[in-house]
Amino acid sequence: MDKYTACVWPRLEPFMIGVLPATPPSKFSMHYLRKMASYVRTRDGCFPRLGWHMWRHIACGKLQLAEELAWLYFETFDLLMPRSAEQRLEWAEALSQSHSPKELDRQRCTLSVNTLQFLLFLYLQQLNRISLRTSLIGEEWPSPRSRSPSSSSERETKISSQNKNWDDQAHLTFIQTHLAELLELLVEPGQLSSSGQVLRDSQLTSEAIESLSLLLEGSVSHSHTVHPIHKLLSRSVLQSQAGFSKISRTYSLQQFQGFLHQALCLNPFGISTFSQSGKKLAWSMQVEGTLKKAKIFRNTHMAPPGSRLVLMSHVCKQTLAKDSEKLNDANIKLHRCSEAFIYLLSPLRSVTLDKCRNSTVVLGPVGTSVHIQSCENVRVVCVAGHLTIGGSFHCTIHALTPTRPLLLPGNVSLTLGPFHTHYPTLEDHMASVGLAVVPNLWDQPLLFGAEGSTSDAGCYHIQPPSEFYPLVIPFQMEGDNSEFPWDLPADYQKAVEGREKAIEDWQKTVKEAHLNKVQRRQFQALVEQKFHEWLLETGQRQELDSLLPSALTTSTSLDHWPSSHTSNSGLNVLKDQPPEQAMGQAPTVC
Repeated sequence: MDKYTACVWPRLEPFMIGVLPATPPSKFSMHYLRKMASYVRTRDGCFPRLGWHMWRHIACGKLQLAEELAWLYFETFDLLMPRSAEQRLEWAEALSQSHSPKELDRQRCTLSVNTLQFLLFLYLQQLNRISLRTSLIGEEWPSPRSRSPSSSSERETKISSQNKNWDDQAHLTFIQTHLAELLELLVEPGQLSSSGQVLRDSQLTSEAIESLSLLLEGSVSHSHTVHPIHKLLSRSVLQSQAGFSKISRTYSLQQFQGFLHQALCLNPFGISTFSQSGKKLAWSMQVEGTLKKAKIFRNTHMAPPGSRLVLMSHVCKQTLAKDSEKLNDANIKLHRCSEAFIYLLSPLRSVTLDKCRNSTVVLGPVGTSVHIQSCENVRVVCVAGHLTIGGSFHCTIHALTPTRPLLLPGNVSLTLGPFHTHYPTLEDHMASVGLAVVPNLWDQPLLFGAEGSTSDAGCYHIQPPSEFYPLVIPFQMEGDNSEFPWDLPADYQKAVEGREKAIEDWQKTVKEAHLNKVQRRQFQALVEQKFHEWLLETGQRQELDSLLPSALTTSTSLDHWPSSHTSNSGLNVLKDQPPEQAMGQAPTVC
């Protein structure tokens, strides 16, 4: 029989979605996780599944974490679990009916996680930890602009801006470097010496190997089918190579570790490789004045679930809109986009905005997380399972989320507002990813600082109702819904109704003025003049221009994504503004 060879690689989502893009608490070091691994195997209610009640006891009583931080890690891990949309909606309904802290805690206590996988998840948080040596030799030569971080907050900001969540090479290096400790967490306490060290003849159970499927997957030679690691090892030839004993039904730790060291390779669907093997999306128009063409790659035509990626880089001074099945359940990264208006109106898996500026991004429902890092003057409109913002300046976030938005260090002048737009298929998309209208915690951010302590509470403010305007999607789309599927918060609804009343009063005043035709033309010309001056002063003329019909044929295929997207219904301004200005034309004199 020909010898099978296996290729095993780190799964993308535990790193992209599961690892918080910040320095983890020091108590997540191997020293404490080793103690926790022994503790959970000897206590009721901890193994093989760990409930919230016992994790809170361990996190708050043993690891000295704040309760909200303990819950943050617990619910983040739960986001990674393969639950159906119906299960997610049932969970949201149960939380929305918890009207007191006691009821909320009772509901949380119904949630449990796989203990061994949760241990691996906690260890994985060290991905973004920067060692003292790394921080000292990180730059070959010191930059005139650089200076040593003078506080833990500045160090945290630097780390969050350099996170490795999308770096598949860093994922592989992390697994290769820390493989021994990862496997040690899975060894039963009886396999350890009195000093806590792994014995040479230690064994791994089948349950331990199955828990590794959180992190590892792969394929065998001459096959394109991807399997989690425990199913990959169902082949007897590979079991033999990995040190499986048919008598004890366990794996030799030493031989299994050697097998993985030989089999580990770079993820073939990661960002490092799919820009070469994936499809490059044609960009139909180069905008004058931009230094680089926008680069958009995807691997959605070949990647298995959990590895579907779309990378959009250097989209500058363009309007980009797409609703396509090819985006469904994809992990999206927007990198260095500037002065752009981007609409991705499909149900998405996760979205990361990295180093974007002066742009507006409107997203379809995101089943797991939206992460905004190192952005400036960016407006994001989203429905998301979780929201994280770090190292960003003067950004406005309009969100609907069932979890508390996580504010990492380094943020300055953030504005948080309620979700304020809709499109015809929004409700269907929300149901498909398991997101409900309630609970909605957009205005209850969790501030994350060094060691989980509270960072600067002055880094954000809640948008005043006086500055709130609904957002208009400027494209025709098929679907049934033509209005908000839920009520706005009372203060914001009152502000919107007040403006609508002002418009009615304006129209009534003009009508009662009984202007003749000459006066009407003069007044209309004056209104149009002031409106166009406002467009130029606010910079919104650029967006209107980008929505004008292109001389090029607009394609609906993701493989030929247009640089501008138009509709036959006229132009609607994206920016938050009064309704009479949201139609892309001056108010009409009645």
